[in-house]
Amino acid sequence: MARSNRKLIPESRQALEQWKYEIAAEFGLPVGGAGATNTDAEFAGELGAMGASQGSGGSWRYLTSRENGSVGGEITKRLVAQAEKDFLL
Repeated sequence: MARSNRKLIPESRQALEQWKYEIAAEFGLPVGGAGATNTDAEFAGELGAMGASQGSGGSWRYLTSRENGSVGGEITKRLVAQAEKDFLL
């Protein structure tokens, strides 16, 4: 079965991008790039530290598959927790 990255709610793209960078900062991963400017001020210093020095387009490519997967897994975990919370209300 083919997989698709199509968003069911296109407006969620920006929120998911912001979440991705915030989670990476929480995990101490050195990422930067276009999404870093849209994050909370609390993480701005951490996120901008490596992105500017490693060229354009962010630095996700410098991370291991495990590091990138941990960010995606945490996003999924938080989305499921939010859905469960909303369902129970």
